[in-house]
Amino acid sequence: MLTLNCVFPPPAQQASHPNVCRCGGATMAEPESLRCSSVRNRGGVQRVEGKLRASVEKGDYYEAHQMYRTLFFRYMSQGKHAEARELMFNGALLFFSYNQQNSAADLSMLVLEVLEKSDTKVEDEILENLAKLFSLMDPNSPERVAFVSRALKWSTGGSGKLGHPKFHQLLAVILWKEQNYSESRYHFLHSSDGEGCAQMLVEYSSSRGYRSEVDMFVAQAVLQFLCLKNKNSASVVFSTYTEKHPSIERGPPFVQPLLNFIWFLLLAVEGGKLTVFTVLCEQYQPSLKRDPMYNEYLDRIGQLFFGVPPKQSPSYGGLLGNLLNSLMGSGEEDDVAEEAHEDSSPIELD
Repeated sequence: MLTLNCVFPPPAQQASHPNVCRCGGATMAEPESLRCSSVRNRGGVQRVEGKLRASVEKGDYYEAHQMYRTLFFRYMSQGKHAEARELMFNGALLFFSYNQQNSAADLSMLVLEVLEKSDTKVEDEILENLAKLFSLMDPNSPERVAFVSRALKWSTGGSGKLGHPKFHQLLAVILWKEQNYSESRYHFLHSSDGEGCAQMLVEYSSSRGYRSEVDMFVAQAVLQFLCLKNKNSASVVFSTYTEKHPSIERGPPFVQPLLNFIWFLLLAVEGGKLTVFTVLCEQYQPSLKRDPMYNEYLDRIGQLFFGVPPKQSPSYGGLLGNLLNSLMGSGEEDDVAEEAHEDSSPIELD
């Protein structure tokens, strides 16, 4: 039976003056007393972790898991959010190291619960910790899907937006390493890492694509970045991809007409002239017909960058009828509607 004694150290003895305390026999001012309390709390956490680690090392996984949960609720009831988060994060890492996926995933969810219920600010260190937990979860587990969904929501203040760009970038790199290129591309699209996205796409195209489609990999990414109003990443992903892909000769101009179209499109977006955009789309229709989604993306790009009014047409059915919702989310759609009178049947970037 795992028992934890002296988990929480006794409170400091208060001196007669309200702003003075005694710690270790010494009298000190209030700021010093707060530091003293922090040291004691950290010592308490370390003692708890030591006993829990010993229990896990003995194979008492269930008992240790339940004790972690008990301590979590005790810390939370006392408002010790930082201590609770630290204990659950380290506990999850410990369970992962012993391949106890269910217990580790549960403690990972408790890390998110602390963040959701406290006023913790979004910081790179926290995002990196969440990404670490994500990387250790079984890629096929439903808990991983639930975890990343909640983590993304927290990272943008629960506003229903798309998630913090830094967190998306961290997730994209993890999924890239797992060779889950499709999911990696999704998260790169919501990051600001155009260069990383391009390098992933080069690997994706080289390992799983046809040589005849090397231009289509980057064309889709550029068009989708533009649909998300991210001109800078669209430009970076195009220049990096065309420079690094072994099957693309240096340009511009390029051998592939579709790459020339994307190059001209990026220049047109900077200029903002509707006539240039219109002629460009007309001249390159043979290339644009290679993927039925290209013209859908260009309809939105026309609205966002060239003042083209939305199409007054019925909603598309089937796949096209649900496009862009899964990628952009309701919050982003509201922003686009304010800026460009968004079409009522948006495109999906899958």
